[in-house]
Amino acid sequence: MEQSFNEREAIGWMQENWQKSLILSVAYMVLIFGVQYLMKDRRGYKLRTPLALWSLGLALFSAIGTHRTWKHMVSILTTAGFKQSVCNQAFYVDPVCKFWVYLFVLSKVLELGDTVFIVLRKQKLIFLHWYHHILTLIYTWYCYKEMWSGGGWFITLNLTIHTIMYSYYTVRALGFRSPRWIAMAITLSQILQMVIGVTLSILLILWREDEDCICTWTGISFSFLMYLSYLVLFCNFFSKTYLVSTQKMKGE
Repeated sequence: MEQSFNEREAIGWMQENWQKSLILSVAYMVLIFGVQYLMKDRRGYKLRTPLALWSLGLALFSAIGTHRTWKHMVSILTTAGFKQSVCNQAFYVDPVCKFWVYLFVLSKVLELGDTVFIVLRKQKLIFLHWYHHILTLIYTWYCYKEMWSGGGWFITLNLTIHTIMYSYYTVRALGFRSPRWIAMAITLSQILQMVIGVTLSILLILWREDEDCICTWTGISFSFLMYLSYLVLFCNFFSKTYLVSTQKMKGE
C-alpha cells in the first residue's frame, strides 16, 4: 500500500479541496456547541468502552505513523543534515512515509471526534481544545497541498506525542489511575513541540532565500502565529492545571 500510493493524486486532490477544511471546522463548531447545549439538562454518558477503543485506535495509528516518519527523518538527518530535514519536500513523496503523511492529514478530521466524547460525557470544554483542533486541521491541509518546508518535523513530532497521549487516554478510559507526573510530562512534551515549531518558523524566515526551502510569507506567518498561540495557551494550561492547583492544595 505504501509503495503503490499515488501521492501526486493525493496532493492534487488536496489542492482542489483544501477549503473543505474550513467547512469542516464550521460544522465541527456547530456540532459540538449544539450537542453541548442539548446536554445542558441531561446527565452525561460514561462511554468508557467506546472512548477506550477510540483512543486505542488513534494511539496505534500514531505509533505506526511515528515509526514510518522517523525512519525517513533519521535518514535525512544522517545523510543530508538538519537544514535539509527542515527544508526539503521529500517527506511528502518518500516511498516510506508518503502514505502515512497523507493519512496523518486526513486524521485531523477524525480527531475532531475527541470533542464529541467531551461534550457527551459533560466534561469541561476549554478554548484550547477546540481552538487547536480547528487550526491544526486547516494548517495541515494547507501545508500538505503547498508541500511546505518544515511540514516533516511538524508531522513527525505530532505523531510521536499523540502516540503517548492517546495511549494515556486509553488507560484512563479503562478506569486505571496514573501518576500526576505522567499528565504533566505529556503537557510539557506538547509545550516543547510548540517551542520547536516557533524555532523552525524562525529558521525558515532566515533560510527563505535558499532555493532548497519551499515556503512563502503566508506559510511562515501561518506557522509562526499558530505555534506561538499554541505555546502561550499550553503554558497557560500547564500553569493553571498543575502549578496553581498544586499551590491551592498545599494552601488548604
